[in-house]
Amino acid sequence: MNNLDSASHSPSNSSSGLAAPAGTVIGLDIGGTKTRGVRFQDGVPVRDESAGSSNVQNVTREQAKANLAELFAKIGGGAVEEVYAGSGGIDTDEDAKALADLIAPHVPGARITVVHDSRLLLAAGGASTGVAVIAGTGSAAWGRNQAGEEARAGGWGYLLGDEGSGYWLGREAVRHSLRRMNQGLEPDALSQALLDSCGVDDPGKLIALFHSPDTGRRYWAQQARLVVEAAAAGDETSQRLLVQAGNDLADLAAQAVRQLGLDGPVILGSGLGMNVVPIQEAFKARLAECGITDVRILDQDPVFGVPRLVAEQRG
Repeated sequence: MNNLDSASHSPSNSSSGLAAPAGTVIGLDIGGTKTRGVRFQDGVPVRDESAGSSNVQNVTREQAKANLAELFAKIGGGAVEEVYAGSGGIDTDEDAKALADLIAPHVPGARITVVHDSRLLLAAGGASTGVAVIAGTGSAAWGRNQAGEEARAGGWGYLLGDEGSGYWLGREAVRHSLRRMNQGLEPDALSQALLDSCGVDDPGKLIALFHSPDTGRRYWAQQARLVVEAAAAGDETSQRLLVQAGNDLADLAAQAVRQLGLDGPVILGSGLGMNVVPIQEAFKARLAECGITDVRILDQDPVFGVPRLVAEQRG
């Protein structure tokens, strides 16, 4: 159990002019690899816990139910006024209702709001309008303007998109290794790191492993760290992949910015977005070419945007 020292945390909406939401609110950030829950009391985080993913696009409904049960056993249910959940794959009202139905048994009587997880990111960046870009296991951009109009770019899932994401980087490392094999070249630094990480001794074995039911989106997204490490060690292929990731993420942001008629801000977050400097630099440079200069790197996890969203919702 992770009980937070509330004196060291201020409500994430404290600088926005919004009053911290009274009562008990639980914020959920449901990613491709884990579900994170933070219990807020009068806007202040008092407990922070995690369990496996409860995104039904990544796990079965039964596994999602089990992971939510584990999380609420840690974080507590009981007298909760609101649950505000952000999750990938929330594209329709039906998607939102399906997830809300899984949450409801743990918080009887609570108001439950389910949104796309990029909305948490924008709020955590201290903005009510602008464009948020997720760069984690998957990728997506979402934005809103002063008129309340919303726009999305990407977020189609790993089979159709997820450009610039951890999964994309992992897959591209595999493709790079296979191309070298086809050209009769020995494994380079990135390829060898990938072989070692996957426990195979020949690039050709990556093909069966990639399609194996024993690996999946999360497994290959975790290989993105190999690209980051190889780039830091000077590997030019890996450096190019990180620049391409930043460019692709920027293109998603630019699409949403144009649709909404905004100048910014654009906020980049999630694991890769918050921590990989070459991706951040390429992201900013590409957007600057489009005339977008109000670009921010998120400095707190998206779930801490929940008090702001609840305060806005309560009006």
